[in-house]
Amino acid sequence: MKKTITSLCLCFILTSTAFAGSSREDLQGRLDAAKIVLDQVMGAEDRSIPMNILEQATCVAVVPGLIKGAFVFGGQYGQGVVTCRTGHGWSAPVFIRMAGGSFGFQIGGQSTDLVLVAVNDRGFQDLLKSKFKIGGDASAAAGPVGRSGQAATDWKMSAELLSYSRNKGLFAGIDLDGTSVSQNFDDTEHYYGQTHSFESILKGNVAVPQSAVPFVRTVARYFVASKNQ
Repeated sequence: MKKTITSLCLCFILTSTAFAGSSREDLQGRLDAAKIVLDQVMGAEDRSIPMNILEQATCVAVVPGLIKGAFVFGGQYGQGVVTCRTGHGWSAPVFIRMAGGSFGFQIGGQSTDLVLVAVNDRGFQDLLKSKFKIGGDASAAAGPVGRSGQAATDWKMSAELLSYSRNKGLFAGIDLDGTSVSQNFDDTEHYYGQTHSFESILKGNVAVPQSAVPFVRTVARYFVASKNQ
């Protein structure tokens, strides 16, 4: 009974979060949290993203606190930000949602800080779609780790997106397959104060807002620095 109540509470949290509006402070907090997550992932020394992947990255998405909860039926929801490499640096950010469900033998709850790295033009094009599903419309794989650059190279042939995570809690059978990634038009419009297409922003046609500079500069520091290794 207790587990059932816990499950219902988790489902309620996932549902209510999905439909909650975002204030300007919420959006700034999301950008600040994304910067911290990236710093922590890259500060993991020999467990960080390898340099050869940093060099190939076309886009970086950070979802702080992706919530996953389950009691037989599972659900997950998170909101994050994306920036892409352009001919003159990294783009201004856009806001995305990730959501999905699953069925099977699973129980527990978890908050996962997630980093998705698009490693080719297909991954970049996926992020320009209004919505796509991981494992269906786009291939994804757990990213190799290690600063040495001697990471496995299979991802070059098979994956469009590589995932890296920092887990807080326990969960059986974590998998991004079936998770949908969608553009958060409302939050992006609210943040910029006007309508811009995701394509225009991610291709570098919109200036980086001052409040987003710390996040974009952090991405640039790690992903540009890889060119000098």
